[in-house]
Amino acid sequence: MILQRRNRINRSSAAIRSMLAETVLTPSDFILPIFVTEGEGIEEEIISMPGYYRRSIDKTIEEVKEIWSMGIKSVLLFIKCSDHLKDNTGKESWNPDGLMQTAIKAIKDAVPGIVLMTDVALDPYSIYGHDGIVDPDKGIIVNDATVEALTRMSLSHAAAGADFIAPSDMMDGRIGAFRRALEENGHSNVGIMSYTAKYASCFYGPFRDALDSAPGFGDKKTYQMNYANRVEALNELYNDEAEGADIVMIKPAMAYLDIIREIKNTTTLPVSAYHVSGEYSMIKAAAERGWLDEDKAIIESLTAIKRAGADLIATYFAKDAVKLL
Repeated sequence: MILQRRNRINRSSAAIRSMLAETVLTPSDFILPIFVTEGEGIEEEIISMPGYYRRSIDKTIEEVKEIWSMGIKSVLLFIKCSDHLKDNTGKESWNPDGLMQTAIKAIKDAVPGIVLMTDVALDPYSIYGHDGIVDPDKGIIVNDATVEALTRMSLSHAAAGADFIAPSDMMDGRIGAFRRALEENGHSNVGIMSYTAKYASCFYGPFRDALDSAPGFGDKKTYQMNYANRVEALNELYNDEAEGADIVMIKPAMAYLDIIREIKNTTTLPVSAYHVSGEYSMIKAAAERGWLDEDKAIIESLTAIKRAGADLIATYFAKDAVKLL
């Protein structure tokens, strides 16, 4: 055969493939989600997330110091709220001496350079396990009252030292409310990483085990997005851009690569994606059974997410990926 072009030439050795790789992962691509619990000296493995832990603040600080030394620049902070502090107002979420606020201060004191992002939603604090305030008579999640509560929560995180707030609630109008409140209260340097397109997904199960935040009734489909929809994600994006988001996020990641690309092609803002707990646990479970190579699956999955258009990836595999890289 006489061919004008032989595409295999550019794949013929590891060195050539590395030179010509279009997508390259680096430690600074990753955001490590971390789960904080009450107590001291605590490190509890999450059963549905093998190899992942809830930690007390002292152990969390050790973890953050380690990842900082590895080149990971950012963490996304979640807390497990004690049951006796949960109610239908979410008032513990803006307690200046609460677990989240205390953890923010301790982490920033220990590792000042870390980019600290904080979860903003009411489900860890709710007796109903929903991301907002519930009208128990109607069985609905109330939007505007929830935004007011989440705004107080956001301000408390900013006052404690958070670099970014990361609202995951999917209430209407919350980005604009947070931006105004941050500006009016002297926190104009605090960013907002919005969960712009958060889908009502089955892949969140292990995460809800980690924080004991599963909904006590119904589901979250009246505020999280229908996974059948693509264009709807653009509507959410346009709102978040107009209201003042600094980074936009798609969640989950692996089953939503088309949405990541759609949003990347539409916005000039940085795009992040959340490689969620169910995606983590699927790889772990298959690897434990010998059905796939865990290390290769980690790197291939994360490369696919970045190739789709994610500038940042929140992933439970962040430490593993850096070690492999």
